[in-house]
Amino acid sequence: MKSVEFARRRRQLMHMVGESGIVVLPSAPVRTRSRDVEYRYRQDSDFYYLCGFAEPDAVLALVPGRASGEFLLFCRERDADKELWDGSRAGPDGAVERYGADDAFPIDDIDDILPGIIEACTRVYYTMGMYSDFDARIAEWINALRSRETKGVHTPREFVALDHLLHDMRLYKSRAEIAAMRKSAKVAVRAHERAMRRIRPGMYEYEIEAEFRYEFRRNNAWVSYSPIVGAGSNTCTLHYVHNDQVLKEGDLLLIDAGCELDYYASDITRTLPVSGRYSDAQRAVYDIVLDAQLAAIDATRRDTPWNVPHDTAVEIITRGLKSLGLLEGSTQRLIKDEAYRRFFMHRTGHWLGMDVHDVGDYKVGDEWRLLEPGMVTTVEPGVYIPADSDIPPKYRNIGVRIEDDVAVTAKGPDVLSKGLAKEPRAIEEAMAAS
Repeated sequence: MKSVEFARRRRQLMHMVGESGIVVLPSAPVRTRSRDVEYRYRQDSDFYYLCGFAEPDAVLALVPGRASGEFLLFCRERDADKELWDGSRAGPDGAVERYGADDAFPIDDIDDILPGIIEACTRVYYTMGMYSDFDARIAEWINALRSRETKGVHTPREFVALDHLLHDMRLYKSRAEIAAMRKSAKVAVRAHERAMRRIRPGMYEYEIEAEFRYEFRRNNAWVSYSPIVGAGSNTCTLHYVHNDQVLKEGDLLLIDAGCELDYYASDITRTLPVSGRYSDAQRAVYDIVLDAQLAAIDATRRDTPWNVPHDTAVEIITRGLKSLGLLEGSTQRLIKDEAYRRFFMHRTGHWLGMDVHDVGDYKVGDEWRLLEPGMVTTVEPGVYIPADSDIPPKYRNIGVRIEDDVAVTAKGPDVLSKGLAKEPRAIEEAMAAS
């Protein structure tokens, strides 16, 4: 992402905050995986969204109208010994030169500098409750200012959750962001295609997972969430991540896997026949889900309430379950009673962006939010049929989900993950060509 994109975001946020406010945002902390081993560091999405700075132990402050600089960054100093172990640091000078900060200071000096800047503001915007240690630090600064009120020291009177402003900004993707998400989706598409070519009975789920991780890393991407690679009865577990069972002849294999590239996520699901061809029962269920997904994608249009694609999918799936004999009664009554939820228990989509389940409200007040250009959502209906005694044997343990990433545009839905086979015949041909 170019520096001008980050600068535009900061200007937009500061315009909403106003000259009497201050934005204070900490970086994500380093997390311990086990004992003295740390997870690979990943910057807080809100923090990165505003400045592109990917190091830990940093605090960003935006002070609209401050004469000596509006964008401040507190970060680690350069340290040759520590950089030998953990890699290079930008340091305060690099924060100015490479990241556009108007001024930058060592993070160790923040207690001496930032409270004095906060003192001149009437409103403090920060992400309350996200990082408890930083909440406590904010409280310390404010309490220290309050203890000096009798000496004429000013104390901010209003504390505002930054999420409300910042997350609404993040909901509307710019052209540069859509381009980044399209690139992420293309890498994920190639990974799914790679998996299609390699699936064979007798393999293990983790072997297919490995194909995704390989394709992601060879494109400098990482998994955006733990891949779901579930065969047979595992297709009916929504967040199955053990990925350790054998692929058996005649089973379905549900793969829900996406990547993160340049801090933007993709999220794609396909359901494939392990043997290379769908059985009649599998095909019947698959066709219902595919019809629901295509209709829901078509309904993902500007000025359409958020819930319409889901309601569209629900009606098609309910009618389909009736046709299979899995539900009985009038379609409208079944929908009203939510009888379909035995087989389709999740929403049809979620916001997508820097986070897989991205930020942004789904309702404004009591009304579903209208879809607008720049919003990106997944469209992922599914049917999951348990092995219960009242289910005809041919349908038991059939789980099907089909998911694509869709941007809302002025001209209609734009499928960012387009090109990946999902018509049954196209999938069977792709698997046969391997």
